[in-house]
Amino acid sequence: KHMAEKEHLAILRQGIAAWNTWRRENPDIRPDLHGALLMDTQLAGVYLPEADLSEADLTKAQLAKAELAKAKLAGANLPEADLAHAHLTKADLRDANLHAANLSEANLTWADLRGADLSATNFTRANLRRADLRRADLHGASLIEADLLGAALTAANLERASLVKANLQGADLVEANLAEANLSWANL
Repeated sequence: KHMAEKEHLAILRQGIAAWNTWRRENPDIRPDLHGALLMDTQLAGVYLPEADLSEADLTKAQLAKAELAKAKLAGANLPEADLAHAHLTKADLRDANLHAANLSEANLTWADLRGADLSATNFTRANLRRADLRRADLHGASLIEADLLGAALTAANLERASLVKANLQGADLVEANLAEANLSWANL
């Protein structure tokens, strides 16, 4: 079983300042934190672009304003994580568990969220332009004022989701479950 690179994990455990300094000094290294146990960890503002965090446990982790562009988070556990204002452009979040996570105002442009558990997740004012949300579970999610321009929502579960003032122009909603979803003032 693939485990995180011990050196990378040790540096991360020294704190955000130490980690971000190390990242600036070693821009060519792709951080390997695959399967890392980072529950309840304070990682606000962490610089992790292109990092491998697949299958990592980030339950209740503080990742506000984190730089996670192109990060691999496939199969990662992120329930109740705080990812407000995080940058997740082109991030791989396939089958990730983001139940009740906070992604308000996060940038998820072109992110791959296929099959992810996004139930009760807060996406208020999030940028989900061109995001791939096929088969994602968005049951009860808050997508108030979210930008879903061109997003793929094929077979997504949007039951009881709040899409008030959401931009759904060009979004693919084929076979999406919109039962009891609130689409008031949504831009369709």
